[in-house]
Amino acid sequence: KDAAEQLAGGNLQTRVPSTGQDEVATLARTFNQMAEQLEAVDKKQRELERLRADLIAWVGHDLQTPLASMRAILEALEDGVVDDPQTVKRYLNTTQRNVRSLSVLIDDLFQMAQLDTGGMPLDRAESSLSDLLSDTLESFSELAQRQGVNLTGSVAPEVDPVTMDTQRIGRVLNNLIGNALRHTPAEGRVEVHARRTDLGVEVSVSDTGEGIRAEDLPHVFDSFYRGDKSRSRSTGGAGLGLAISKGIVQAHGGEIKVQSEAGRGSQFTFTLP
Repeated sequence: KDAAEQLAGGNLQTRVPSTGQDEVATLARTFNQMAEQLEAVDKKQRELERLRADLIAWVGHDLQTPLASMRAILEALEDGVVDDPQTVKRYLNTTQRNVRSLSVLIDDLFQMAQLDTGGMPLDRAESSLSDLLSDTLESFSELAQRQGVNLTGSVAPEVDPVTMDTQRIGRVLNNLIGNALRHTPAEGRVEVHARRTDLGVEVSVSDTGEGIRAEDLPHVFDSFYRGDKSRSRSTGGAGLGLAISKGIVQAHGGEIKVQSEAGRGSQFTFTLP
């Protein structure tokens, strides 16, 4: 009775002796299992609340920084502080980059809202994964060349056609390849491969970058999780890209996983049934 009252009062670490084989011992073990489950749920809830609080802070920063930059630029242009064409063009290019950054962040938040409510619509049809992968690699080719990273890809001949939402899976590829490039130094490699397996179609994105710390690995697909805060701040984002990728893949009935070792690169793999 005392243990039940303590548990009801919020002491989720309450346990009762469970030695013996009689009905009382069985009841005690059941009580302890229930207490352990409640404690695990409470711990998970507290972690989620902490991550949501972090998200508010991160999103606030990621919204405020480009907005402050754009405001300063617009005020400079309005006040006539700069008037030579080259500087004006450079200011406008900076503003365009900031607008794109804000657009990506807002889109990420919208995607997460859809996933949280189970309302992400899929427009599935038989499509060419080869074409999608080729187009995605092409869109990253200039960035990879500028960073000195060797970006390559291949698709096995028997892969196509694939039943998928092309736009959503394109988003997954963009997230995974973008992350790989962001964390791979010059002279490194990023490789993308697609093949057919007994489970369906498997796509892997491998890199020779910095890898993921062991303590971060179980959480990389959690909403709002960004691991090392200093590294995340320098590379930007609200920690939603991988969570969105997981949601899209699961909405297709597939799964996504990661293998990584700090300092030796990472490999993200997802399957589509």
